[in-house]
Amino acid sequence: MNEDDHIQFSIRDGVAFLTLNRPTKMNAITAAMGGTITQLASRVDTDDDIKVLVIEGAGERAFSAGSDVNALDDLGTPWDGRNRAQYNRDYIAPLLGLRKPAIAMIDGYCLGGGLEVAMCCDIRVATPRSRFGAPEVQRGWHAGSGNTSILPRLIGYGNAAHWILTGEIFPAEEAYRVGFVQVLAEPENLQASVLRIASRLAKNPPIAVQSAKNIIRQSQGSSIAQGLSWENDGYTLCMMTEDAKEGMRAFAEKRDPVFRGR
Repeated sequence: MNEDDHIQFSIRDGVAFLTLNRPTKMNAITAAMGGTITQLASRVDTDDDIKVLVIEGAGERAFSAGSDVNALDDLGTPWDGRNRAQYNRDYIAPLLGLRKPAIAMIDGYCLGGGLEVAMCCDIRVATPRSRFGAPEVQRGWHAGSGNTSILPRLIGYGNAAHWILTGEIFPAEEAYRVGFVQVLAEPENLQASVLRIASRLAKNPPIAVQSAKNIIRQSQGSSIAQGLSWENDGYTLCMMTEDAKEGMRAFAEKRDPVFRGR
């Protein structure tokens, strides 16, 4: 199904694939594409048949080079840009707010807004030829949708400052070293590596997965005591579900569990 000429979307075995499809422009994201991504993020969250989202870029040059600089005027005035969410053009917030797990499948450049899209995902798998960076500062501005606030939580203050304040582009090995990338896979093995992770996530009970993701995200901005409190509440909720009972029965009966999301 094509939601937009530059966005492709499909679902296979509980895994949704969202493809940024502007390979000749290094998959740079326009305002129209942002609106489509927002709509698809809502669909992912509300469709019970979708367990996991995989985001990828078409072609071999880039995951995404970020927002299309030539189309930034489409946001309108600076005030319109600040309030872009009301125009359905802020694609980062809906991705960041996903209840379900998301994986970024990265091959090539992952820059600026593309880096922010990857940051919204829970797991990032990349090829050794991929490149990462937040080059906005070299053009006269900085990121507006998460680099300065989320990236330090992922890779640490010093590493994030190095990336953001220099605007330099870093190799995949550096992104892996600082923890931005969780798995490095050769290009010919990239999709298989992502599918192995996505399939494992899709097989797990959705209530437990979504509860765990929510607590991981929430606890990043809280005290340990608050995080432990949320964790205990989430654990209690999970233990009341049919899926938890099924998991215990399957363990005792030495069989694979059949989870129903209840």
